[in-house]
Amino acid sequence: MTGKPKIIRTDANMEAPRLDAALRERGELLLLPDGVSEGELARATRDADLLLMCYTPVTARVINAAAKLKGIVKYGVGIDAIDIDAARARGIPVVNVPDYAEETVAEGAFALMLALAKKLRPLQKAMDRDGWVWPSGDWLAGDLSGKTLGLVGLGRIGRAMARMAGRGFNMRVLACSPHTGARGMSALGVEKREDLHDMLGDADFVSIHAVLNDGTRHLIGAPALRAMKRESFLINVARGAIVDEAALVETLLSGGIAGAALDVYSREPLAKEGHPMSALFELDNVILTPHLTFFTAEAMARLEDDTLARCREILEGRPVLVKSSDPRLTGQSDGVVFAD
Repeated sequence: MTGKPKIIRTDANMEAPRLDAALRERGELLLLPDGVSEGELARATRDADLLLMCYTPVTARVINAAAKLKGIVKYGVGIDAIDIDAARARGIPVVNVPDYAEETVAEGAFALMLALAKKLRPLQKAMDRDGWVWPSGDWLAGDLSGKTLGLVGLGRIGRAMARMAGRGFNMRVLACSPHTGARGMSALGVEKREDLHDMLGDADFVSIHAVLNDGTRHLIGAPALRAMKRESFLINVARGAIVDEAALVETLLSGGIAGAALDVYSREPLAKEGHPMSALFELDNVILTPHLTFFTAEAMARLEDDTLARCREILEGRPVLVKSSDPRLTGQSDGVVFAD
């Protein structure tokens, strides 16, 4: 034994070389691959001081087996894969990195919206196949200017999306977000809608920017999809389970909406065969990206820097800084301090 703290980082397929190098200077770093089982993770964390995770579930079994664990760091935003109650019961602080990629992910969502409007996926496929196309009805695209964007959630990323759409592209922007008042939305150039289905029925594009919790799981289900116009498009860069994906597949296959662009899925990774959403690969009006709207050089630098700062706090026995406003994190009292 070296006496150095044991640090575990799951989801090692996501490369973070600067973070890993800095953690190795501070302790013994064990990298675990995507898809590690609950049992394997529980055995690995039994004598760990610090656990970093991105996608791998951190269950009560894992937390309760970790006798020495001083903190859990989600190097990313969403914390739905962590059993927060189990961690709180053990006095183990949990922290995320909520503000490294707001503009980045909004840019990704906006790029997907543009690609849908301009029919870039089928157009590129035709160019790859034939080398040229002529301006026939198949390629008649649409403008964003003058169209209506409906935002499901108006947090950091949703606000950046609203600014890009309204100020940048002259779109009308609506939002359904229970935590933001009408006056606050108006200051952002956004119209507040209290009723989700009412907003969905008015929107030409719907972009999801909510957190995943018990209240938002399958929020966009069959009734919500039926409320959308047949000519409208759905974009999801938040969490896959906010959408009832079986209902979405059925809606897209039947032509219930004009198309969709998805970067997140309830079951990741996506697969061309044997996945509940495999049928979408065949549709020209659907764009599928591999949960990478956050993955830019600039955002990764911010993520690694902020993650390392939280790790240092935990390893040095200092209170860890919680920057998130998520009540699941702000409800903690052990080993945490909150941003102003």
